[in-house]
Amino acid sequence: MTTLWPSSFLSSEQLGRPSRRAATAALEAHLSILKGEPLKASLAQALREAGSLGGQERRFTALAVRELSRHMRLLDLASRTLGHPPSRIGLLEDQALVRYVLWRRLFCGAEWGRIGPEVRLPGPLRPRTVKDELLQQVAETPLPELQGPSSRWEWLATRYSFPNWLIQRLAELHPEPVLEALLAALDEEPTLHFRVRPSGSRDEVLARLAEEGVAAEPVAVAPDAVQISEASHRVFETRVMKSGRLQVQDVGSQLIVEACRPLGGSLEGLTVADVCAGAGGKTLALADEVGARGRVLAGDRSRRRLAQARERVRELSLRHVSFPHPLPVERADVVLVDAPCSGTGSLGREPDQKWKLTARKVEEFHATQVALLEEVAGQVKPGGLVVYATCSLLPEENDEVVREFLARVQGFSVEPLAPLFGPERAAVLCDGPFLRALPPRVPGGGFFAARMRREA
Repeated sequence: MTTLWPSSFLSSEQLGRPSRRAATAALEAHLSILKGEPLKASLAQALREAGSLGGQERRFTALAVRELSRHMRLLDLASRTLGHPPSRIGLLEDQALVRYVLWRRLFCGAEWGRIGPEVRLPGPLRPRTVKDELLQQVAETPLPELQGPSSRWEWLATRYSFPNWLIQRLAELHPEPVLEALLAALDEEPTLHFRVRPSGSRDEVLARLAEEGVAAEPVAVAPDAVQISEASHRVFETRVMKSGRLQVQDVGSQLIVEACRPLGGSLEGLTVADVCAGAGGKTLALADEVGARGRVLAGDRSRRRLAQARERVRELSLRHVSFPHPLPVERADVVLVDAPCSGTGSLGREPDQKWKLTARKVEEFHATQVALLEEVAGQVKPGGLVVYATCSLLPEENDEVVREFLARVQGFSVEPLAPLFGPERAAVLCDGPFLRALPPRVPGGGFFAARMRREA
């Protein structure tokens, strides 16, 4: 077994600009997460309260917040190894400070001379009982190499900071090399992926980005996907972006939209119902697929998220997208059910969720997903296509949901997705009849999709 401690550091380009104020914002957000708030909301609140942080400081804050959740188990092990277990430190504020110092040391390669100004008294957090001397010891005391856990799966859970129950479940599904590559990919800061919007080619957009000094490259497994090759967010200031030619969208999410296409054809002119539209990412992509002669009918149980979808549709002037209530599923040729799920495939973006998720919650998601499919199925017109999708890595929310649905509801059959993607891409993307986009084989998060056709 190799060392538990990281052997490489984040680059300065990835890191942004560390500062005392940026550290304060990161620690405040981390505390909010520890108290049960979502990462995105905690980060947004901390950045608002921080005031006039520069762009590079904000980048550092956002990265630090995700990293403190992402590596929490390993950082706390380092703290215990140095004689300062979190249980003995006591205050959440003090635990967060020690965790931050260890992250700067182990993952950024920073020495106390750099870390000290970010955390020294009067310090970024109150209340506080730990002294600067203790934090300096944490930053400077050599970390011994540990024997490590006896089982390989527990070693992986510790090294990549995942809960034991989740690693055990994933270890049942994947051989060790695949599992370790998957965990390492979920532990990386996500790369920015975009979908090229009509009209024009992906090559044309890449050329225009290059002219504006933004390094980008095509993603082979998705025809419209582009990956930004640098940590800078300059892409958002480009003319290409401001003209509406690019949409932020994960590769797996783009593949789910592609899974909605008829075999050998396109969605042009068809009607698609996006049942769980959320903030509208797939809704926008579907609108581009069906074109002005088609229709997208979008709905979601969350009014807040649906309001975000409405705003995005309005900004792009997509007049063929509507938000009727109740959603007339019976009018749709294709029904996309992008079901609420555990989000285990999206832990790179929301690493706090791995500490909030439990096996019991996965069971609850399974029951909700089956019920949702059953509810929708009764409204699907004869010959209609249902695409069931999640951003989960667990079969309890994927294959098993499809099997249970088919056992309960008559008149539906699975359509294999491999013919849609073609032999070369199917070898990477498909597992049996299903789409299973698994990192790092597919860049970005992990996604699942199944196609089910109702008898005509």
